[in-house]
Amino acid sequence: MNIDGQAAIVTGGASGLGGATAEHLAKAGAKVTIFDMNEELGAAKAAEIGGHFIKVNVTDEAVVEAAVAEAEGVHGKARILVNCAGIGPPAKVVDRDGKALPLSAFASVVNVNLFGSFNVLSKWAAALVAVEPEGEERGVVINTASVAAFDGQIGQAAYAASKGGVVGMTLPIAREFARHGIRVMTIAPGLFLTPLLESLPKEAQDSLGAQVPFPNRLGDPSEYAKLVDAIVSNPMLNGEVIRLDGAIRMAPK
Repeated sequence: MNIDGQAAIVTGGASGLGGATAEHLAKAGAKVTIFDMNEELGAAKAAEIGGHFIKVNVTDEAVVEAAVAEAEGVHGKARILVNCAGIGPPAKVVDRDGKALPLSAFASVVNVNLFGSFNVLSKWAAALVAVEPEGEERGVVINTASVAAFDGQIGQAAYAASKGGVVGMTLPIAREFARHGIRVMTIAPGLFLTPLLESLPKEAQDSLGAQVPFPNRLGDPSEYAKLVDAIVSNPMLNGEVIRLDGAIRMAPK
């Protein structure tokens, strides 16, 4: 699919991987709508790239359905969806005081990362299936997992479970959407210089980057965006999870 002229939706597009993706798609000629909870950053990023911002809680069905319709009203039917919205506060299953992690804390991570991705994906696809395809395809969705889906560390039970769910739903949804000409892909990033890591001291950033075999550094969000571009542009990429991690395999802690 040619990005130029297409309408696109990027969740979590106010900053980090989503912000870089929104910027890259806009530069490639896409009409981008950003879904994010951060109104200040989201509106600023949309203004910067000439896009549109909507405050969206990705776990709310009615809000997402309305946001997809609003995005269509502004830019037309979105044939590209990139799900980058996510959270990942670390927490052990049993803490040092012997207390179990509250189920609500586990559920909140799964709710945003897995249920939220599915919620936006399903509402977006439902609005797209009746549209005429362009060439041989109607659209493409790219979800964001993590290497934690495969190499989850201590304290990442909820995060790894949520991202493992994103990995697990990739192929069955790709198989279902094949008859509609909609591709489903997932990127599993490693250690990237997102706002969370940018908040760490430089020494800590360098220490984390040193764990990456090659390139021996943290990934830049623009490199995630470049992979999004490659996936959108290549119609044979479907039903697969791509690790984008510099060959890192995470240690237990």
